[in-house]
Amino acid sequence: MILVNQIIQGVLLGGYYALIACGLSFMFGVMRIINLAHGALAILAAFALFVLADSYGLSPFVALLLVLPAMAAIGWLLQRGVLERSQRGGVLTPILSTFGLAIVIENLLFQRFGADTRSLAPYVDTLSYDSWSVTDDISIGKLAVLILLAAIVELGGLQLLLAKTQIGRAIRATAEDADTASLVGVDARFVKAAATAIAMVTVGIAGAALALRATFDPYAGPMQLIFAFEATVIGGAGSLWGTLVGGVVLGVAQSLGAQVSPQGFFLAGHAVFLAIILIRVFAGETIRAKLPRFRRRPA
Repeated sequence: MILVNQIIQGVLLGGYYALIACGLSFMFGVMRIINLAHGALAILAAFALFVLADSYGLSPFVALLLVLPAMAAIGWLLQRGVLERSQRGGVLTPILSTFGLAIVIENLLFQRFGADTRSLAPYVDTLSYDSWSVTDDISIGKLAVLILLAAIVELGGLQLLLAKTQIGRAIRATAEDADTASLVGVDARFVKAAATAIAMVTVGIAGAALALRATFDPYAGPMQLIFAFEATVIGGAGSLWGTLVGGVVLGVAQSLGAQVSPQGFFLAGHAVFLAIILIRVFAGETIRAKLPRFRRRPA
């Protein structure tokens, strides 16, 4: 029964990892950019929610309605002011640019708020620790279930957006070949800015989930970026539903690892991530070795 409980808790934890990995996966799938400021931007959203709740008495869920449009605007400006320009310098330049942006955000937050940890848990009454008791050994947290459902709705909504809407089709066309999409009337600059804005909205939701379920500080972003990156890679970079699978796999691995030892929480997740990387590398080499090689016949 303990094993079943650990798996359930791991699945619920995986919902959070899928939520925070969603924006990273979406940006990579659309623009082939690994946004190293992803975690710092989630922490920025968390602090914005904290200020609105602590200073103005707003419920975090009401404050989210104000923060998400602001995050969308940040995404638009990020694409137009940083990513669009840095992409002209090659593949490495956007990575370095977002790395620098992350450092700037972290230090500005530290200067404004200091190193103290904060949380939104005190502003949502008992939601942060309420649970349903399934058996004497199994309890399911209400907030964890809410976060998992939010991840499913968010990923499903993005999938429908890409498949059923005009802007979604434009995003997919731009991701496939921006130059060709421009030839048929798609404004690639607008589409990329809109896609980044959408990604930042998902980052804002992830920041809210982090602030509700745990504590955060100005330098909590890199760890969230690692979790998001591992979930994205495990599930397949650019795959939305794969992100959910990757998050659940990572969460279950960490939950089971914690049963072995306190340090096993992180080690098990990293080990699964490394194992999947190695499997993909060696499986890819095996497949390429079995493919027939065609040689040009001499004239």
